[in-house]
Amino acid sequence: MALYIPNGYKPTLSSEEMEQAIKKIKIRFQEELSQALSLRRVTAPLFVLSGTGINDNLNGVERPVSFEIPALGGKRAEVVHSLAKWKRIKLGAYQIEAGRGLYTDMNAIRADEELDNLHSLYVDQWDWERTMIDEDRNLDFLKFIVEKIYRALRKTESYLISEYLHITPLLPHEITFIHTEELQQKYPHLSPKERENIAAKEYGAIFLIGIGGELADGEIHDGRSPDYDDWSTPTENGFHGLNGDIILWNPLLNAAFEIFSMGIRVDKTALLKQLKIRNCEDRLELNFHKSLIEDKIPLSIGGGIGQSRLCMYLLHAAHIGEVQSSLWPDEMIAECSKNNIILK
Repeated sequence: MALYIPNGYKPTLSSEEMEQAIKKIKIRFQEELSQALSLRRVTAPLFVLSGTGINDNLNGVERPVSFEIPALGGKRAEVVHSLAKWKRIKLGAYQIEAGRGLYTDMNAIRADEELDNLHSLYVDQWDWERTMIDEDRNLDFLKFIVEKIYRALRKTESYLISEYLHITPLLPHEITFIHTEELQQKYPHLSPKERENIAAKEYGAIFLIGIGGELADGEIHDGRSPDYDDWSTPTENGFHGLNGDIILWNPLLNAAFEIFSMGIRVDKTALLKQLKIRNCEDRLELNFHKSLIEDKIPLSIGGGIGQSRLCMYLLHAAHIGEVQSSLWPDEMIAECSKNNIILK
C-alpha cells in the first residue's frame, strides 16, 4: 500500500504513554502466547552463515544484508530474514517433545522493503515453533493452534483496554477460517489484496489458508518459500495447504492488516514436492535440507508474529513508525508530521 493518511488522525496516547503501552503489550502478549502453546523462551541469532540453507529466502527476491567475517577466514554471514529453519533445528537440539516448543525475539533488516504504513526496513517479531507428531499434520490441528493464538491476542487486547479505558476494542469474538481458493472462486476478477480486504472487512478477523500454492487461475495468492511452510498438501474440498495468515480488519487504515504468518512445516514429502514446483531442487545439497530429508529435524508447526504490527493495531496507530524506530524518506516524515503522525 502507498502511504495512507486517515482523516483527522490523532494518536490515542502521548509519546511517553505510547512507550509505556508498547512495553505492556509486549510483556503481556508473549506471556499469553507462551502459556497457550507451551513455549519456552530462547535466545536467537541476528545472523547466520551464508550457504547453509538456514536463512529464509521469503519470496525469493529479497536480498539479505550480508558481511564478511575475517575471524572466520572470510566466510560471509547474513542477517536473518526470519528464523523458521533455525527454530526447527533448535527443537531437535533441545529435544523438545511434541506439544511443546520455543519462542524468541527475532530482529531483522529487510533492505528491499517498500516503505509505507505497515512496512519498515526493521522487522521485529516473535518467532515461535512447536514440535508435533505426524498424525497432527492436518487442517483441524492447524485451526486448533490458530484459535489458541487468537485467544491470546484477545486476552492481550482486553488487558490493554483495562489499562487505557479510552482505547476501544476492535477484535471480533471469533476468527473466521477461509481458504485462498475459496476467495479466488468467489472473486475471480479481483486481486489477492482486494479479496483480503473484502473478507477481512466482512468478518473482522480471518485466517487465510493456503498461501503459496497455485490457484485455479494459475497465480499464487502471495509468495511463500518452498522449504518451510507446507502449502501443497491436499486438505478438503479439493483445496491445498496447511499454512496461512491471520489478517485483521483495520478500520483506521480502511484495509486488511496482516499480523501473523504461520503454518505446519514441510515434511520430507512436501519439501521434495515444493522444491520441484519452484525449480529449487539444488537446495537439497544444503545442510538444512539434507538433515530434513534424513529425518534429523523434528516435525513442527510455527510462525512469526509482528511485534510492532501488534502494538500498532492495539494502540490504533496510523503508521508502524509510531511504535518502532527505523529510517523513513524525508517526504514521508514531513507528510506524516503534517497529519499528527510522528515517526520515531
